[in-house]
Amino acid sequence: MKGYAPDYSVALFLLTPTPLVSINNGLLGRGEVISLSSQQPLLEGVNMGFQDEILVERVCQIYDNISKLESLKPSKDVNMLFTQLVLTCMPPSSIDVANLNKGVQDIRSQLIRLCGEAEGLLESHFSAILGSYSNPLDHVHIFPYYSNYLKLSHLEYTILTKHCTHVPSRVAFVGSGPLPLTSIVLATYHLTATSFHNYDIDPEANSQATRLVSSDPDLSKRMSFHTTNILDVAHSLREYEVVFLAALVGMDKEEKVQVLDHLAKYMAPGALLMLRSAHGARAFLYPVVEPCDLHGFDVLSVFHPTDEVINSVIIARKCQVQIHPMEQGLGPMILPSKCSEIQSFNPLINHGNLMVEELTVEDQSS
Repeated sequence: MKGYAPDYSVALFLLTPTPLVSINNGLLGRGEVISLSSQQPLLEGVNMGFQDEILVERVCQIYDNISKLESLKPSKDVNMLFTQLVLTCMPPSSIDVANLNKGVQDIRSQLIRLCGEAEGLLESHFSAILGSYSNPLDHVHIFPYYSNYLKLSHLEYTILTKHCTHVPSRVAFVGSGPLPLTSIVLATYHLTATSFHNYDIDPEANSQATRLVSSDPDLSKRMSFHTTNILDVAHSLREYEVVFLAALVGMDKEEKVQVLDHLAKYMAPGALLMLRSAHGARAFLYPVVEPCDLHGFDVLSVFHPTDEVINSVIIARKCQVQIHPMEQGLGPMILPSKCSEIQSFNPLINHGNLMVEELTVEDQSS
């Protein structure tokens, strides 16, 4: 299952990029191209506005062009098509992808996987370039989307400070990839004494990532890389006060929920889960996580950015577990904790109009 892919959640789709240089193309299998009948409504049982219809048709057209590419390695054509895709999906939209008809749903599923593959190839390419330097982190700014990682990591850290009682000493990042910029940025600028444990299923990705930090006297001691499927990690998950989950860990709803249920089973009670989702037309680029998908967690906040940051950000707390005497033989009963009981260890930095929605525990119960 490809659900345990690297951290490709911001690499290709955060800002309109400058053209990348053309790189040798190789052959990759593309899979079946899905076509739409012109007689088939785009949304089932929903009257979609004219602008939304144009958007969906445009996304399907771009998907058709992407699916015909011989390779998704960085090149002029790849960069052009994915730039068109993000510019199409970035503006605020009322589209609910859950209401799309089956044909468009299939295209969306395939498109998310193609996006993940393209981002993976892009990050691997730049990780190899950075790894050729004696001090790779001195040159990390050459990655065309580095500034986007700075912005998203700052946003996630700010959200974390609002809901964490102390600076975490150990965090995990699931789906870190060959260019683990989220972990690097957080460790360098925000959580400067925290140990980062990065998980990825791809040994080559972890090898590339290790080369990036091995020459740094600080990060080489605080960052470790584990090659394993996160579903095979059990009780060691209890050691982390915060777990970050990359957007493309779990490419579809079934895979995503499987990962979330696993984390709910093994994370420590009270630990925080920070994960990325998507909203509106941006859900053509990334999987959507709904609060109701987070069984065993209290959802503390949901942030839907309205600027060039594509991913929504969700923070949730693992429910407290209490065993009542009369239920000893039936297993633990999960009791929710309240968001209002949590004190932040840093003031929340003002992000202006970056977020259009914040869903707190109190909002859900009203």
